[in-house]
Amino acid sequence: MSSRSPVFQKGLLSIKDLSTNEIEEVLSESERMLKVCRSGIKADHLRNMIMATLFFEPSTRTRLSFESAMQRLGGGIIGFADPSSSSTMKGETLADTVKIVSSYSDVIVLRHPRDGAAREAAGFADVPIINAGDGAGEHPTQALLDLFTIRKEKRKLQGLKIAIVGDLKNGRTVHSLAYALARFRNDVTFIAPRQLQAPADIVSSLNEKYGQRVEMSESLDAALDADVIYMTRVQEERFKSKAEYLQFANYYNINRNFLSRSRNDVTIMHPLPRVREISPEVDSMKNSAYFRQASYGVPVRMAILKMMLSEK
Repeated sequence: MSSRSPVFQKGLLSIKDLSTNEIEEVLSESERMLKVCRSGIKADHLRNMIMATLFFEPSTRTRLSFESAMQRLGGGIIGFADPSSSSTMKGETLADTVKIVSSYSDVIVLRHPRDGAAREAAGFADVPIINAGDGAGEHPTQALLDLFTIRKEKRKLQGLKIAIVGDLKNGRTVHSLAYALARFRNDVTFIAPRQLQAPADIVSSLNEKYGQRVEMSESLDAALDADVIYMTRVQEERFKSKAEYLQFANYYNINRNFLSRSRNDVTIMHPLPRVREISPEVDSMKNSAYFRQASYGVPVRMAILKMMLSEK
């Protein structure tokens, strides 16, 4: 009888597709995979399996951590990191691309600039689809590694004050994280310029479906008593013009001066890449967790792939 986990048999399109127990199962498996990473031993859970990475938008951490995860589990990799090297440039539709690549692989990791593209692709795929970011929609695997980071840094996932700061309108990472945090009892504050606040439908859904009350502010000082500050960049590629982007490019900055006024034990996170929102002087401070956060992408994505594909 197969011992494959039922959690991800149909893929991972949204963090909302997972129950609280399933999220906790992923985090526990991620802890086991972290030990595998640190042991230096290559596992063979996914030997003879192939992961296809279809990245229609740029990526460093997500794509490379997925590829590292698959290799550490003994699997192979195909795909592209630049759509200009694919038949998309010849007019091929996403549906046709996914249908074809399904026949070459056992799982597809998809990043696409259009909201809802991952769910659309899942309708044409014969293998599980993992949403690696769809426009300004969601980024569920990032949310899982964010939860894993919070638990590693704070030793718990409940009873925390968490400030989420930056471009909350266009930031798919914070959309997924907000839904993930709603499964646990925390005080959440959204800090953003009025024009870049989280979409109203997300805020209302958090409140009505999950009972998550969210405070909203434009001032970074609203994060001074936070246990965790989750910074995000202003997403230049989502703006209609350079001039519009520059209105908000330097809106917030975490530096030593700010941290001298915040909680001594505050944890600073960021999905990266950062632009101007965290000063490099913070990197060497005990509060900075964003590079550790990025490193956890490998064990967390190992856990997802193993639970999705392995029968061991």
